[in-house]
Amino acid sequence: MPMNELRAIATFAKAVELGSLRRAAVAQGVSPQAASQTLAQLEQHLGVRLLHRTTRNLALTDEGRQLLEATQPALAALERALQRVRASKDDIAGPLRIVGPQSSFVPLLWPVIDEFCRQHPDVQPDVQLDDSIGNWVQDRVDVGFRIGAPPQDGLIARRLFPVQLIICAAPDYLARHGAPRTLEELASHRCSVFRHPGTGQVLPWYLQVDGEVVHRDMPLALSTNDTELELQAVLSGQVIAQLSGMSAAPLIREGRLVPILTQHMTDHMSVYVYYGSRTSQPARVRAFIDLAVERLHGGAAVMLSKRELTSAEAAGRKLGNHHR
Repeated sequence: MPMNELRAIATFAKAVELGSLRRAAVAQGVSPQAASQTLAQLEQHLGVRLLHRTTRNLALTDEGRQLLEATQPALAALERALQRVRASKDDIAGPLRIVGPQSSFVPLLWPVIDEFCRQHPDVQPDVQLDDSIGNWVQDRVDVGFRIGAPPQDGLIARRLFPVQLIICAAPDYLARHGAPRTLEELASHRCSVFRHPGTGQVLPWYLQVDGEVVHRDMPLALSTNDTELELQAVLSGQVIAQLSGMSAAPLIREGRLVPILTQHMTDHMSVYVYYGSRTSQPARVRAFIDLAVERLHGGAAVMLSKRELTSAEAAGRKLGNHHR
């Protein structure tokens, strides 16, 4: 039913309920003239008179009574539905659609989702992880995360933390092959490169050289489009790889990985959380955004201080010297 007909029928029913077209206009927030015109248009559209009206009284015609009896149940059901939607806006319950990158992001995202679901068990997360960039509107996203640049215009983006890209090796690799001391020495080492899952493109390593971020294609001993497989290859001592701090930082702190050539580490990319206007968000969306920002802002769990990097690299260098 076109919106103008629905509005006209609602005006008609409200006028009967309140006994006055003027009071119906006030209840609906329109002028008496607009309400009168709306009713007249409805009568003209139907080709019948619905109300006998004077300046003081209203009376239903037979056709008006038939229309009122036929439409009242539907109008009441519609009003109940609208009330439920208004109420649900303030309930922390219902579906919550989250999108984010697949690579390296699960260890950060899952603890936030887990905590949120424990606090609000009536929320049903729908999580889609994909390294390709989708369409916010078509994907019906409530909250999104992205690594790289801020997302498209029309969205609110909040930077959570920079992503450290760290060249890493396992202690076993360094004990067997030694540690490269320069970027040029990497040519004689077993390096891993990452293929973008969406495009299949081999990604270069991003390195800081003389204060600028440059990218270099590395000689590959292994290539993969899965960050977990690449991480396992490094941990097993098969290869050296450039890993994100999201994967590497906890393992470096545990001594299972060693950062090398840290003077060339970059942090030119960042993790962002993005969403639509907060003014029209359901409470469950606002609450999840607030928790995500509280838990992830600053990235302390996945960012290494200069002191941590220096200390871990020095320990790894001793292994490399022993090899020599």
